Amino acid sequence: MSESSLRLVWVYPDLLSTYGDQGNALVVERRARQRGLDVMRIDVRSDQPVPTSGDIYLIGGGEDRPQRLAAERLRRDGGLNRAASNGAIIFSVCAGYQILGHEFINDLGEREPGLGLIDVISTRGEGERCVGDVLADIDDRFGLPPLTGFENHQGVTHLGPTARPFARVRFGNGNGTGDGTEGAYNDTAFGTYMHGPVMARNPQIADLLLKLALDVNALPPLDDRWYEALRAERIAAATQTA
Repeated sequence: MSESSLRLVWVYPDLLSTYGDQGNALVVERRARQRGLDVMRIDVRSDQPVPTSGDIYLIGGGEDRPQRLAAERLRRDGGLNRAASNGAIIFSVCAGYQILGHEFINDLGEREPGLGLIDVISTRGEGERCVGDVLADIDDRFGLPPLTGFENHQGVTHLGPTARPFARVRFGNGNGTGDGTEGAYNDTAFGTYMHGPVMARNPQIADLLLKLALDVNALPPLDDRWYEALRAERIAAATQTA
């Protein structure tokens, strides 16, 4: 990480920012600043090169055609893969999650290569679309409270041997494979289907990214009463509709 500031990169907001996913960048930035950290926020449009010196990269969801365009440009650019090689933390949502895998089905019905940063492959589901509130238990190694979010996807994501599920669902579909997994991660690259935006519902995930980027075990506590009220509301909604 740079000595002067934490570099937070929001990737392709012009293509990948459905369901308020840009809120994830706002939450990470705010929680860093509340702890006295200097943050340099960089929004990278799809016609701009992806910087390789960022500390945290965030990618949102998008519709099928923008997802294909984003994947094509990210492959051609190569900056995100180089950033990952430099040890950057990458967190992706929905379409962004699929892009970080090895391949997904694009809007033309063809297999589209991804970036290979997470050992997953995404296909097109044959059943009903996965829509609704989700409640899931995040991998124990992170010590985080249950994950709450909103899913809306037709894709089904299969984990390869080196990927670990980010969470296990109590209610909802998650990866859509029927095995109870939700999201995945490899090393410092994370993916999830959760919108919400997911950081507003789960600010502890934003804190996890900060701790990984800063290479620390703990951060100063914050007043999370607003976040906890939102979490309680959405968890109650997921429970009632399950």
